[in-house]
Amino acid sequence: MDMSAASKKNLSLFALIMIGLGSIFGSGWLFGAGQAAQVAGPAALVAWVIGAVFIGMIAMSYAEVGAAYPLPGAMARFGSISHGPVLGFVSGWAVWIAIASLIPIESIAGTQYMASWNFDWAQGLVADGSLTASGMVMALALTFALWFACYWSVALLARANTVLTLVKFAIPVLAVAALIASGFHTGNFTDHGGFAPNGWSAVLTAVTTSGVVFAFNGFQAVVNLGGAARNPGRSIPLALVGALSLGLVIYLALQIAFLGAVPPEKLAEAGGWQGINFASPFADLAKLLMLHWVVTLLQFGAFISPSGANIANVASASYLAQNLAETGFFPKKIAEVHPRYGTARPAMWLNLVFSVLLLLTIGHSWEALASVVSAAMVVSYLIGPIAVGVLRRTRPDLPRPFRLPAASVLCPITFAFAACALYWSKWPNTGKVTLLVLVSVPIAALVLRRRGERNLGRQFAAAWWLIGFLLWLSVLSALGGKEFGGHGVLSGGVDVAMVGVSALGFYFWAVRAGIQAHRAGLTDTDPVHTSEPEPGPEPTALPGQRTRDRESVAS
Repeated sequence: MDMSAASKKNLSLFALIMIGLGSIFGSGWLFGAGQAAQVAGPAALVAWVIGAVFIGMIAMSYAEVGAAYPLPGAMARFGSISHGPVLGFVSGWAVWIAIASLIPIESIAGTQYMASWNFDWAQGLVADGSLTASGMVMALALTFALWFACYWSVALLARANTVLTLVKFAIPVLAVAALIASGFHTGNFTDHGGFAPNGWSAVLTAVTTSGVVFAFNGFQAVVNLGGAARNPGRSIPLALVGALSLGLVIYLALQIAFLGAVPPEKLAEAGGWQGINFASPFADLAKLLMLHWVVTLLQFGAFISPSGANIANVASASYLAQNLAETGFFPKKIAEVHPRYGTARPAMWLNLVFSVLLLLTIGHSWEALASVVSAAMVVSYLIGPIAVGVLRRTRPDLPRPFRLPAASVLCPITFAFAACALYWSKWPNTGKVTLLVLVSVPIAALVLRRRGERNLGRQFAAAWWLIGFLLWLSVLSALGGKEFGGHGVLSGGVDVAMVGVSALGFYFWAVRAGIQAHRAGLTDTDPVHTSEPEPGPEPTALPGQRTRDRESVAS
């Protein structure tokens, strides 16, 4: 997709729903049900409902600010608008990491499902649930192949997104019908340890570590690309509700089909749900049930679903990198757009390098990468409810095509829910994500110094709450209950209570910091509702290219 196309506002509501649904149905449906069943047993069904409610609350807060500021890659800008450049960069960095990480994980998904093929070379791609050396090479090849397809013809792929989404929607529906028809074992929902064999803490963990949050994260594509809608104020919230509702229905159907189709003797042999560890969950289960046509269908879907989802991922990650470049914290060259293809090629190269690094370091399996990526996604959600709280106080006259009802109550609750979800992602994932996000802090300080800023304390005043929140949550996670990966110093529900209560304190600190940043003049000039130039160096672009884009968005 090119920026100029995004500024023409010709995207229909149906197309925006398809973009959201296409992102939701990436690799999450291929692995989420199997992973969630292993972690939480039949109670995984509850995890999907909790995940949908949580993401729905987050999405509606972003719907208000997204409709008010319908910019491509908008999620990287909300922090700057509400709190100023430092928080804008740190929160934008978190959003960029979360979205850019989706590119390699979809390639890992395709590679793991390749292992179900009846070829010796394919079956050697995965061993003991992890990619082998040849599997890593294949995942890298798939990453490069899709990236180059978008590099040369992203507009063509974007036009094909609706068709791809409909195909992706049909494949899981057919798989569900076939699995249920093959023999549905209702006893699987109560035998082998009961409905929640690993306890309710496992259900909460499954929300963030088993691909539930990962699956619903596709809502971000609606916010990041919703600026191209004909009527963003109406289209963004409706597209979010439509995509998330349809997604929940299909994911619940997939989970029910998986739980009921596993042969009881297989469960007994494995010692319960925790022993059901399929490298390619639905394909391996279909093989076990001798449903060869379903295996073929799923192998086809293992390419269609991740590839279709990555159309939005590549576009969104490019927009996010461009926004960080426009605010001056990434090199301005990152924002350059190719004159013929309309793609932000430097931004795409940056995302490719990041994707390869993830693959070579922590990307040895979909499950390993998804747990870290899901935690990063939760961090990227934090700014939405806070931005609503700040802008309600500082910009009461801001045109709001969509207004979140009961925001004064829902926003702090949503933030506390996000804090709990991050805690549920388990130690050491919380520590890893905190480190990944806080790497941006010294980068921000260095950039500000190079700009000639001498009073760093003034610039960082609006961002200390986020730095303190991530460090505090990491400490609680390390000391928390063993069921959440901690050392057991805090347990018996005290850990989760401390997370929720302290999160409310951080929320009100964050809103107060945003209000003070507005009073101090630290926040960005409004990029939509004024014609004043935005702060920071102007991105280098071909004559007229980005300038026209930004003018059309501002209008």
